[in-house]
Amino acid sequence: MAVSDMLATALNGANIAYLADLYAQWAKDPKSVDPSFNILFESLGDDEAAVLKDAVGASWAPRPSNITGEDAPPPAKGGPAGGLAAQDSLAIARLIRAYREHGHREAQLDPLGLKVAPALPELDPATYGFDKKGLEREVFVGTLLEPLLKGRTTARVAEVVQALRSVYCASIGAEYMHMATQEEREWFRQRLEGDNWTQAVTVEERKSILRNLTEAEGFEAFCQKRYVGAKRFGLEGGEISIPSLHAIIDQVAGQGVTSVAIGMAHRGRLNTLVNVVRKPYVAIFNEFAGGSFKPDNVEGSGDVKYHLGSSTDVEVGGHDVHISLQPNPSHLEAVDPVVCGKVRAIQDDSGDTDSRRSSMAIVIHGDAAFAGQGVVYETLSMSRLPGYRTGGSIHMVVNNQVGFTTNPEFGHSGVYGTDIAKSINAPILHVNGDDAEAVVYVSRLAADYRQAFGNDIVLDIVCYRRHGHNESDEPVFTQPVMYKAIASHETPHALYAKRIVQVGAATQDEVQALWDAFQNRLEDDYKAAQSYKVNKADWLEGDWKGLRASGGTNVQAVPETGVALDALRKIGDAITTVPEGFNLNSKIARQLKAKAAMFETGEGFDWATGEALGFGALLLDGHRVRLSGEDCQRGTFSQRHAVWTDQVNQTQCTPLNQIQGEQAKLEVWNSLLSEYGVLGFEYGYSVRNPQTLVLWEAQFGDFANCAQVIIDQFIASGETKWLRMSGLVMLLPHGYEGQGPEHSSARLERYLQLCAENNMFVCNITTPANYFHALRRQLKLDYRKPLVLMEPKSLLRHKLAVSTLAEFGPGTRFSPVLPEVDALDADAKIRRVVLCSGKVYYDLLAERREKDLKDVAIVRLEQLYPFPEEALATELARYPAAEIIWCQEETENGGAWHFVDRRIENALLKAGHKAGRPRYVGRAAAASPATGLARIHAAEQAGLVQAALGLKSAS
Repeated sequence: MAVSDMLATALNGANIAYLADLYAQWAKDPKSVDPSFNILFESLGDDEAAVLKDAVGASWAPRPSNITGEDAPPPAKGGPAGGLAAQDSLAIARLIRAYREHGHREAQLDPLGLKVAPALPELDPATYGFDKKGLEREVFVGTLLEPLLKGRTTARVAEVVQALRSVYCASIGAEYMHMATQEEREWFRQRLEGDNWTQAVTVEERKSILRNLTEAEGFEAFCQKRYVGAKRFGLEGGEISIPSLHAIIDQVAGQGVTSVAIGMAHRGRLNTLVNVVRKPYVAIFNEFAGGSFKPDNVEGSGDVKYHLGSSTDVEVGGHDVHISLQPNPSHLEAVDPVVCGKVRAIQDDSGDTDSRRSSMAIVIHGDAAFAGQGVVYETLSMSRLPGYRTGGSIHMVVNNQVGFTTNPEFGHSGVYGTDIAKSINAPILHVNGDDAEAVVYVSRLAADYRQAFGNDIVLDIVCYRRHGHNESDEPVFTQPVMYKAIASHETPHALYAKRIVQVGAATQDEVQALWDAFQNRLEDDYKAAQSYKVNKADWLEGDWKGLRASGGTNVQAVPETGVALDALRKIGDAITTVPEGFNLNSKIARQLKAKAAMFETGEGFDWATGEALGFGALLLDGHRVRLSGEDCQRGTFSQRHAVWTDQVNQTQCTPLNQIQGEQAKLEVWNSLLSEYGVLGFEYGYSVRNPQTLVLWEAQFGDFANCAQVIIDQFIASGETKWLRMSGLVMLLPHGYEGQGPEHSSARLERYLQLCAENNMFVCNITTPANYFHALRRQLKLDYRKPLVLMEPKSLLRHKLAVSTLAEFGPGTRFSPVLPEVDALDADAKIRRVVLCSGKVYYDLLAERREKDLKDVAIVRLEQLYPFPEEALATELARYPAAEIIWCQEETENGGAWHFVDRRIENALLKAGHKAGRPRYVGRAAAASPATGLARIHAAEQAGLVQAALGLKSAS
């Protein structure tokens, strides 16, 4: 028998008393009743169970079968008065639960009135045995509706339904019954059913909403008048989002939040900039006229005005709050993880690493993008993970009910575009955007929930888009019915103005005076915009003070980054000493003995040890280090072991955090299986904190393909577009070891194609010491640049890819070009110079030594961008008679060849060298980055090495 059938059979007048007593026994000890009842009792919803509990609590026991009539005891005081009444009580409990669970499906959410929710059987009283006549029956509800019924335990069915519909089927549709914990569900129930918000709105609150709507709609109206046809992605139809943002910020400011970071796409961004983040109107109007957001003496391409960000400090109810809006490209939801990473950095800097409530992200979405963009899920999925938790984000969906030209029925498969949030059990509050007071209420409710529970929450403001996708787009082509309704629909400001005049909170004259005063202010700023000049470099304030904008000049920056030998040995002690009582894996223990020998002899430092020295030295300098990525604690190739795991109890130890008492800390987080979201998070972290070394490691280098939007739109171009520097390090395992197309190439060519104006470092390093110096250089420069590093795989344990302790010591620094290391013929007799980068160097070196070639020199380009022309020219000048070869293991249409070809030619010219251009030796051009067959790989690799050394002709 199905559970629903069992329930219907059990909940009848003859059984109800017996069932209540049996349930009481089961609640104390499930084993005390027949196992056949388990499935029935476990299937009871919270509300049905509550009625039984109320009945049991009122000493309602079953009557003995031999006691009837006048000898029967009276029903418990306040409880059901008989079998039918008891059945009614449980039926009403099921109806109450249905409204809490499904009421949102009949809520009046569409301000245009085009979407009429169909009546649900779950919400029909007749489904539970209450026909039209039954609506007048008095039923016992116990404490189920205590707030709504003001303490009464009985009510007519019609009263119950009316009360429930006023909460769950009016302007607010609340989805919270799917949440994982009873505590959170009960919190929402008590707030929604007990707040009585419709009666609690004060005159001052209504005037505040009106002011915010006046500014929101007034700004759009002014721009529409003054900049006819100009793209601005206006907020018309969704202006209520501005009062909503104010309500959220005001609410959390009184609960300890000192920083709010906002991320959003372009629709409504200008309105948010001026009316929430308080960017001067005059600055926006100057940009409309073609002015720049940056001072004239600052380099950079800039960006369109509806992609830019800004920040401000405000006082809210006596509390100081910093509000920032992050720049974002047109890749809509790409900013979601970025803003969360920034918030995490703010929290870490302030020491708020436990509750994480002091800084908060508000992420504003479009309805189509929220449902359609995968990074939304990635960001939600990381929201409660230890390495990425930020104490909860508030997600505001400005629901236009259309995505460009796509209707919702073609934009997502669920009931709502917000259904994806249920994957993390986040509550979702839908609200009619034309009910301004309802929107402000749920905004405050969302803020309170975040502060109470530290989890994400979604606020879905159902509104509309008055114009097309932009102001010059014609929406009637694809949504004729909707836009006919919009044309005759009053604006949110007009609707609310009518409301507050009707309730006596303001007069029509006051409404008009407020509008006129704001329009006059905008007119004054419009005139002033003609002579407005930006004179503030706010991107170098706060934590960025003391750093400078690097500009586009080609500066080969190689500051000294060596470290005192005593400090290096102290780091060595930390990474080779196992805490007492810690059960270290035996294989790692053997590795520690090898590491200890490195420090004793000063020789043989491998890649992982060089990295540990780089991290440790920065920690001793007071710089925190944060590394995240898939499997990066151990390392994809089991090389790093930055975090040890006890083999008995699985507790963890981070040895680099044990160097000395006073030091900064290293955080290494194994990420969720995400590249787009996690790389965006780490970029956001790095943009906020220039004094922390922030690294993201791909499991294999080409897995970064999945994060290409972050690379293209933020890492490579963020500084020139938005004047936002980042020192983020991307570690991309790269090298051809015969592991197939997806595990060979990190697509070096893609990063090089993005290089210009000294926007980032791109390196393919071959020694642990040079890696050490590259890491330290990131924080020793007086500006910040991203570092894209082709990280090795086989070189992690290669016997030749080692460094000496002295190479990390005082007076040492990063070398963008590494010269020949062997004793060869005189420079003038060298017939061939092989230029290369990365792992292929060791294949060339081994083959040359085996063949005992003395007339072929090998020079390594450790840094490919900024291209080290001067250093390379110095090396090439040593070999005036040599042929110049460029050798790479990547395919000809991949790797660095097409990037370095002409640059090497320029270096040859500068060196006065006779060779006009280098010659390519490497794999042939191919559609796939590498072969998947080990036999073919080995033949290709041997062939290109021999051809580069002149042992065979290049094919």
